[in-house]
Amino acid sequence: MSRPATFVPPPGARAYALRTARGEFAVVDTPAADGVEPRGVALLLPGFTGSKEDFNPLHLPLAARGYRTVAVDGRGQHETDGPEDDESAYAQEELAKDVLAQAEAIAEEPLHLLGHSLGGQISRAAVLIDHSPFRSLTLMASGPARISASQAQRVRLLRDALAVMSMAQVWEAIQAMEAAPEDTEAGRLDGGLDNRDDLRRRWLGNKPAQLLATGRQLCAEPDRVAELAAVPLPFHVLSGALDDTWPVALLDEMALRLSARRTVIEGAEHSPNTDRPLPTARAIADFWDELLTP
Repeated sequence: MSRPATFVPPPGARAYALRTARGEFAVVDTPAADGVEPRGVALLLPGFTGSKEDFNPLHLPLAARGYRTVAVDGRGQHETDGPEDDESAYAQEELAKDVLAQAEAIAEEPLHLLGHSLGGQISRAAVLIDHSPFRSLTLMASGPARISASQAQRVRLLRDALAVMSMAQVWEAIQAMEAAPEDTEAGRLDGGLDNRDDLRRRWLGNKPAQLLATGRQLCAEPDRVAELAAVPLPFHVLSGALDDTWPVALLDEMALRLSARRTVIEGAEHSPNTDRPLPTARAIADFWDELLTP
């Protein structure tokens, strides 16, 4: 899970409910900086147990490069509503159609699409349905198929906990595990959580059915790289130098299969957006800028 330094939108950003043909989605919308020529618009999708605030550190650096950025909470995620118990609402195809509706509502021009982790796989599904709303696709710390065995074990622990506990009880259990000595790898549902009120509020905002459905997707996602490679879009594969959700070597291979630009952010792990936001924003904007060159 990404841990944004703050849940407060950056200066000049607007937090609101984006109305689409598939309902309302909570967004943080940051325009290009004053005095900078607008160069494009981007839709940013967060990962599993994350939220739109995970992109807070990227908004202003990208605005300074001329890019408007719209970060979104997906259906049943943080401040976007969704069913509590109906997992069918969170099937990958449904979430992908949400992304297409968001793109339609944001701008008439094609958007740059960026997805972090789970958001990358949902982005891929959206592009495979219809690539025409997009100018490019950036997969940030998001691999070709299912997550690693160690991460799948954590997801299964969360699934088992949600079967017998409320969201609040699961949160308290996570905090207790984090406070205890780290005896085993399996004893940690998520190594990045702390007890801040904003993180707890975000956790409680997630719908259990959304976590269960998307967790299953992460553990069972097939390799669809060949399908994606056939889509006529420019691709960018970006990750930290250390990532235990998908091995970095696997991301290197995926980039080759996609003929994609490949960026590795030194000093970053699974969330380069929060670990090293400035070099991450620079790499993203450099990729987008190249697409403006005839």
